[in-house]
Amino acid sequence: MNPNESSDLTAGKLVALRNLPDALKIITERLNVKQMGPADHIRTKHEVKAFIESAGDLKGAEAIIGRARVRRALQETHETTMKVAEDQRQGMRQ
Repeated sequence: MNPNESSDLTAGKLVALRNLPDALKIITERLNVKQMGPADHIRTKHEVKAFIESAGDLKGAEAIIGRARVRRALQETHETTMKVAEDQRQGMRQ
């Protein structure tokens, strides 16, 4: 398996990736943690680290993937909301 593969991360792939030397870095990159807010980024990294250290199962992998998707979506919603609010403020000033 190519650790730089850009396809959607599945629970099976996450379980396979945890055995690689740089598993934490590879998995967090594949989960796109940089698209999350700072607290969620750190929280996800801690979850992945615990998963790797505990030799978690497919159910745990699915949970991590699901939470990462939700966290990215929340950040995207937050960014969109902030942009709309800023655009509205700019409109009121003109």
